Amino acid sequence: MKPVNESESMEKEEDSEVKSLAEFLMTHYSEQLHSIVVSPDPKLHYPLFIDFTDLLNENSRLAHLVLAQPTVYLLLFDRAAFWAHKIVIKGLKFGEKGVEKKFIHVRINVCGSPLECPETFPSIGRVRVKHRGILLTLKGTLIRSGAIKMYEGERMYQCRKCKHVFPVYPELESRNSITLPSFCPSQRSKSCEGTRFDCVDESVIRHDYQEIKIQESTQVLGVGVIPRSIPVILMDDLVDIVKTGDDIIVTGILTAKWSPDLKDVRSNLDPVLIANYVRRTNELKADIDIPNDVIMKFKQFWSDFNDTPLKGRNAILRGICPQIFGLFTVKLAVALTLIGGVQHVDASGSKIRGESHLLLVGDPGTGKSQFLKFAAKLSNRSVITTGLGSTSAGLTVTAVKDGGEWMLEAGALVLADGGLCCIDEFDSMREHDRATIHEAMEQQTISVAKAGLVTTLSTRTTVFGATNPKGQYDPDQSLSVNTTLSGPLLSRFDIVLVLLDTKNPEWDAVVSSHILNEGESNKGDHDEDLGNIWTFSMLRRYIHFVKGYFRPVLTKEAEKVISSYYQLQRRSATYNAARTTVRMLESLIRLAQAHARLMFRNEVTRMDAIMAILCIESSMTTSAIVDSVGNSLHSNFTENPDQEYAKQEELILEKLRSFDEFSDVNIIEGLSR
Repeated sequence: MKPVNESESMEKEEDSEVKSLAEFLMTHYSEQLHSIVVSPDPKLHYPLFIDFTDLLNENSRLAHLVLAQPTVYLLLFDRAAFWAHKIVIKGLKFGEKGVEKKFIHVRINVCGSPLECPETFPSIGRVRVKHRGILLTLKGTLIRSGAIKMYEGERMYQCRKCKHVFPVYPELESRNSITLPSFCPSQRSKSCEGTRFDCVDESVIRHDYQEIKIQESTQVLGVGVIPRSIPVILMDDLVDIVKTGDDIIVTGILTAKWSPDLKDVRSNLDPVLIANYVRRTNELKADIDIPNDVIMKFKQFWSDFNDTPLKGRNAILRGICPQIFGLFTVKLAVALTLIGGVQHVDASGSKIRGESHLLLVGDPGTGKSQFLKFAAKLSNRSVITTGLGSTSAGLTVTAVKDGGEWMLEAGALVLADGGLCCIDEFDSMREHDRATIHEAMEQQTISVAKAGLVTTLSTRTTVFGATNPKGQYDPDQSLSVNTTLSGPLLSRFDIVLVLLDTKNPEWDAVVSSHILNEGESNKGDHDEDLGNIWTFSMLRRYIHFVKGYFRPVLTKEAEKVISSYYQLQRRSATYNAARTTVRMLESLIRLAQAHARLMFRNEVTRMDAIMAILCIESSMTTSAIVDSVGNSLHSNFTENPDQEYAKQEELILEKLRSFDEFSDVNIIEGLSR
């Protein structure tokens, strides 16, 4: 037991610290305190958000103490917030009504402060014992979310001998059990030394409690490194603010708890983070910084190619998978898929997805996996998996039992929410496993009913698949027969490109020359300059920028072209019920909007509509418009793309001139606006 004088001096020191913290809160966060005071419900737990940078600038000594001893100083911060809000109540203006609150919790945001260093902001896999007891920040993806429970956070006891009342807190390391002191903790001049205590009636303070698990992002890990995870405890106002699949940053205190008792299994202390602050970073999207000077470079680039816009577009496309020669159609499809269109929500709340899906069907050695891996690197959030090693649960969501309780653990499509999901060897998936992703691709949700857990998870994901044909590809048969993929699944892909390794001596000579010489030897200085501009990082920034900045709207001219083409496909002899549906119309609009974004525009012109038509035509084994389709492997970049486009435009418009009456134009207007 501590001496009385020492205990009194510690109390005075704590009161001094609380006063300093309260003054800091009233100086910098008076507006938040005022909003808490005027809130009507006194029983809620209210958060008070502060920036660690402000505390560091105001009082560096207290800031370092909060960092080094968060267990003590976060409680003092809560006391300071309570004291400060009582002062605010007394200072309310006439007519304002304030209610005294019972629970106010200070939440510390360390982002943008000096604490964003490897020592206090490590990856989950590098958390060690040295991090225990300090204010720690971790970043990861939420893969498991538990049920909200009730947690006993404090209980008051009274000494039978001296009637001293004191609080007792449960210990997390001992499975939240309460251990009473061996003798009375009274700090009076004469010690009590009582050993028998009674619980004070209605003195128990309970908290909302939820356990989640976060996993480090696979994109920041090296090859062969297994992503690590750590459980996180959320309490009070933090519960249920994030959902499975979210990218989050958590600041809290690292501690440990005993693992569950299992027969013949040794119990260990498992690390766990008690959260103080949680922030969703879904909107921030994975560290893509676009300075103003880079945006000016984009604008200057398109200003230089104002007269030959398609040549400028092709310069960008050459930066996609530059190690693969040619394959213009595939690179254009990858760019349009990554950029995507604009999501449409009508008055009834029904949504039409803006994300496009791409499927590559080709012989071995045609570069399908290369494109998948490059697209995953370009995307700010991506998950790569293979059909052979993926089940329906691994792609969607898994029900797992943890500590006697069932929880949902996110699969690949949920983890890729807001990004890209690459599925290689798509044909290796079992039929019922492929059927589970129908809803995820079209409705962008996954409806779950497992182990008594019924919910819906978001999967706003772009799916990029690659598959081999079944045996020798037969051009006379449909894609469904050649790939063993069902018609409903194929119809969900906006673009399906076929890459056939057919004999073509001229193409073989060009490709071999490119590989041996590591590029074309006759490149001009202008093309070299373009290659230097569109590096990988610049291309990644460009895609991220045009996705967030532009929301293209269809012009009347583009609507007419798309509507006429849709009717032509419905009436043609090559009609395919699985592909030529309203889904094709939606795909055309998405691809036209994506091409407008790629061209740095906010409106969809006739050029964008025709390029969308050419992408759809490339997905067909037979065409009503273009004479030579069915194999995208030998598509190459042309020297004068703008002149080539003029010829294609004239050909397509000539085929569409017979359709001057547009009976389905209202459908177009409804889908695009």
